[in-house]
Amino acid sequence: MPSDDELRTSTYETTVHARAVDPEFRATVLARYDQTCPLSGVDQPGLLDVAHVLSWRDYPEHRADLANVLALSKTHHAAFDRGLFTIDRNYRLCVNPSFETESDLLQRTIIERAGERVELPATYLNSEYMAQHNAALEWV
Repeated sequence: MPSDDELRTSTYETTVHARAVDPEFRATVLARYDQTCPLSGVDQPGLLDVAHVLSWRDYPEHRADLANVLALSKTHHAAFDRGLFTIDRNYRLCVNPSFETESDLLQRTIIERAGERVELPATYLNSEYMAQHNAALEWV
């Protein structure tokens, strides 16, 4: 481990490409999910993301499609995007068999819930979008 004398900080300039989600679209998505992540129970809007089933980058025509988004906590959004879990056509939580964690939060909200039905109204997500998303995951 480096000593305090070896640690340095600095400032640098960078260019960032950021996504602009219409605030009204975000508010609509969060309202549909009662301002709560259906996996973790996180209920603070500032800690919730609009997570796209069919990716923002690859499916620009579905960016503002309410049937293509979930309200997820920032942690669960990152786990979803990294293929650590998904939701099947029957709204059951599917967990990547290689996903291991010591995190109590992730154990409770993802790993221990494998196979459970995620409580979402059936009209919220397009099951074809979920099937397309899941087809791209090697482990499903």
